[in-house]
Amino acid sequence: MTDPSATWSAPYPGAPVDAVVEVPGSKSLTNRWLVLAALADGPSTIRRPLRSGDSERMIAALRALGTRIDDSSDDVWSVVPPAAFTGGADIDCGQAGTVIRFVPPLAALADGPVRFDGHETARVRPVGPVLEALRSLGVTVADDDRGTLPFTVRGRSGIDGGGVGVVGGEIEIDGSASSQFVSALLLSGARFRDGLTLRHVGAGVPSRAHLEMTLQVLREVGVEAGELGDAGWRVEPGPIRAFDRTVEPDLSSAAPFLALAAVTRGRVRLAGWPAVSTQPGAHLPELLARLGVRCELGTDGLVVHAGDGVMVGADLDLSEVGELTPVIAALAALAPGPSRIRGVAHLRGHETDRLAALSTEIIRLGGRAEETADGLLIEPGRLRGAVVETYHDHRMAMFAAVMGAALPGVQVRDIGTADKTFPGFAPAWERAASTRLDRGGADR
Repeated sequence: MTDPSATWSAPYPGAPVDAVVEVPGSKSLTNRWLVLAALADGPSTIRRPLRSGDSERMIAALRALGTRIDDSSDDVWSVVPPAAFTGGADIDCGQAGTVIRFVPPLAALADGPVRFDGHETARVRPVGPVLEALRSLGVTVADDDRGTLPFTVRGRSGIDGGGVGVVGGEIEIDGSASSQFVSALLLSGARFRDGLTLRHVGAGVPSRAHLEMTLQVLREVGVEAGELGDAGWRVEPGPIRAFDRTVEPDLSSAAPFLALAAVTRGRVRLAGWPAVSTQPGAHLPELLARLGVRCELGTDGLVVHAGDGVMVGADLDLSEVGELTPVIAALAALAPGPSRIRGVAHLRGHETDRLAALSTEIIRLGGRAEETADGLLIEPGRLRGAVVETYHDHRMAMFAAVMGAALPGVQVRDIGTADKTFPGFAPAWERAASTRLDRGGADR
């Protein structure tokens, strides 16, 4: 485990890089497949999963509920669901938002109480809408009306537990703070007696790409699931088929490496980039193009040729792809013109308040940034190296690495926090930043 007080000297290439990078599997997909495997009607296989802090928290949580998981190999995990989820468990969520939100509906099907807690920074992350939804479905939840960790879900012995189970039906939910609130209930909804119909109330739901991801994985395992207009979703009751699936590369974790090409005016190829994906990171090529960075998708992956263009500022609505905001904000801070990032007020409820953190760190580096109601205004400044804080937030660590590739003298506090979703991020970054582009050579 890394020392969170230690600093890491961010590599400053000082020349165009020429790197070929492979990123690990998607955290979002890995944890969705784990949840569905625990609910399935037989043993499932997950190939090329992401082994990270978040997925290990999910594995531990599902094991606590009685699921048998063989993760002895890094390449293939086997999951055997229990006949019934077992209660009496204590689940440590760490900082994993998917565990905090996705597992309580499974605990509602257990044969006794399940207690949830986590890292001190996770105790301020909202989960209230999920807990209120469970209450409206007849599940007893004790959280002292905080809507945050710690809390206890008293299961109703659903699925094959012989108890009352969760009836399901139609409920309302405010998903404006996180799409995970909606995904959490959709993932388990097929195992409720009457299925589940969710009606959204409140402002718009952010990161809708993650909702499409949830619906897609449900359909892949035989669940009838879909949208009801712009503010509703329906999951029909029925079995979740056992499956054998390969996890896509984590496209959001690819973002800093694509940015590395942009800030060094070099070239980076991301191997294994899918032609079609529901991941938010699939929008990176169009977002980079808005910032003046050219991307090409071919049979050998996605290639960024940043030396062919000039970065520019832009007005960007990132409401659908909020997790890309830290890296996009780094590029905006390094662009010669002003930028505006909109639609990401929900980032205040992540591992840290990402809008406050980004504004603080851009200013610390000599840039100009101002929080707005739903985002950031970023203008050019006299940038310089500094010690950058990461706030126990993996995406902030990636932001800091990108800034360090453009500015000499950047020190990053607790770069190891990036391992939450990209194990070995620092050495992978150092390898990529150490390459050099031969302008006279052929494309790699």
